[in-house]
Amino acid sequence: MRKFVIDTSIFINPHARRDFGVNSKKAIAGFVKIASKKKDFEFYMPSSIFNELKNFVYKDIEKLELVVKRRSPNVYAVYLPAAVFYDFIEEIRERINKGLRLAEDFARDNKPNNAEKLKKLREKYKEAMRVGIVDSKEDFELVLLAKELEATLVSADEGVLDFGNKIGCEILHASKLKNLLAKK
Repeated sequence: MRKFVIDTSIFINPHARRDFGVNSKKAIAGFVKIASKKKDFEFYMPSSIFNELKNFVYKDIEKLELVVKRRSPNVYAVYLPAAVFYDFIEEIRERINKGLRLAEDFARDNKPNNAEKLKKLREKYKEAMRVGIVDSKEDFELVLLAKELEATLVSADEGVLDFGNKIGCEILHASKLKNLLAKK
């Protein structure tokens, strides 16, 4: 039995969901239709991810629960090497310093149009601090559950996939899931 831990990006991210449907509701319906026929595959999602997804597709979550099992990781039993956290802390330090430099540049800029400058600062700061890193409890639970179940981690979030890869999870970009399910 092949196991998958899936992220909301399969249904929310426009590039990842396009093979299942043009919007989140249709992506869930498309996924459920295909996944329900795959008797040799099991799909899991942490409860925190289900709750996150409810914000986008409240009524359609019931359809998803027919083929995706809710299961939270056992955060007290999953072993992660200290080296992973050592590297993670170093990366966080680098990102904080980059964010500080962005803020300093913003403070030095004496040009008018603060609204435009603030918008640029927010975009650059978000990119410096959050892109390509596990940046939420929900993301961390995805990776932990995949590790615990020895399942394939499926996401469009590069930070989630990178962290999963670092701790030894099999990873699959969400945009490739439909092709995998269509085989056999």
